Parts: sequence; structure tokens; C-alpha cells
Amino acid sequence: MNEREAVPGPELKRAGELIASYRDQKWPLIPLLERIQAEFGYIPQQFVQPIAKALGLFPTQVQGVITFYEQLYATPRGKRVVRVCRGTACHVRGGKTILKLVKRQLGIEEGETTPDMEYTLETVACLGVCALAPNIVIGKDTHGQMNPKKVGQLFGGRKDGG
Repeated sequence: MNEREAVPGPELKRAGELIASYRDQKWPLIPLLERIQAEFGYIPQQFVQPIAKALGLFPTQVQGVITFYEQLYATPRGKRVVRVCRGTACHVRGGKTILKLVKRQLGIEEGETTPDMEYTLETVACLGVCALAPNIVIGKDTHGQMNPKKVGQLFGGRKDGG
């Protein structure tokens, strides 16, 4: 277990309160996992056993739901999630180069988070704004017609995760 996965005592207590509030509901697992993730930013591994026990499930069932649903995260994520489009229009208009530049600026690969927990990098099949290709979404903000200069401006010259 690395430092990012360690959960302090107060957070475990808060998780216990959240778990208890869902105990008597019918089909509470997914809403409970979403609530925990909303509060903590991800679902720490240490929470799986208490969730399973409270809901009468096996820990593997809880873990299976966490890993099955793409919107649930078992590892900490950055404050800002960067999504780079890999759709056809973005690819044709230089999306592969844009992804390479974003990786270089952030100093991370796809699926990783910067050491300062500022950014998590993901790729997506399509963002649905093909007319603006190539595209990047940072948080909820879409940035279209990306080029190398715009990538540098978005990340403020940040290089190698710092």
C-alpha cells in the first residue's frame, strides 16, 4: 500500500457513518459507493470490508462492482481530470500528437495522476464535439482545436509532473 492509499482515522469514521446511513436501504451498494467517492474522491480499499459487512455481501462482490463501473475509482485521482479525445476526427486532426504533448507536460501516462494530485490523465473514445477536433476536457471545460501552443498554455509550461 502506498501513501496515497492510506486513509486517516477521521476518514474511516466518516465512511462508517456513510455506510450506516445506507444499511437499511434496498439495493444500496451503488448509491453508497457513489456517495463515498463523492466525499473522498475515490473508494479506498480499506472501505470495502466494512461496506460488505454492513450490506451482507462478500468483499469480492463490492470490489467487483467498483472495478466493473468505469465511473467508480479505487485509486486517488487528481483535482482536475484531463480527458484527451481519441475519436476519429481528433485522431485525423492530430489528437495523437496532442496526447503525447499532454503526457510530456504533465509527466504522466494515461491512467496516472501527477505526484502533487493536481491532474489525472485519461483518454476517451469520443467527446462528441468533433467539429472542434482535436479536443481536451479538463474537469468540465472543453478545449477545442488544440495545437502544441494551446497545450502549453493550458498547463502553464508545467513539465515532468511539477
